[in-house]
Amino acid sequence: MGDVLDKTGARTDAAADVISGARERIDALDDRIIGLVQERMAVSAVIQEERIASGGRRVNLSREMEVLGHYREALGKPGTSLAMTLLELCRGRI
Repeated sequence: MGDVLDKTGARTDAAADVISGARERIDALDDRIIGLVQERMAVSAVIQEERIASGGRRVNLSREMEVLGHYREALGKPGTSLAMTLLELCRGRI
């Protein structure tokens, strides 16, 4: 028991095994999420460059409201916070 259980907070070897496996899956998911956020940032940069080059503004607030609504509908109120963070990462503070 010992070490693994201390790291997982579990009280049994079986629970520690489940938790360890699930944490590995979460770590893999987090890596994928980070990669997707980085990809989103790159695509957003292309959009901003094209908008500015065509004489438009860097940020399209109506589009951002659509994104906020989409995340809120899918994830509830915390989804709005997540979307705000993504938007800030992708375009900076406005």
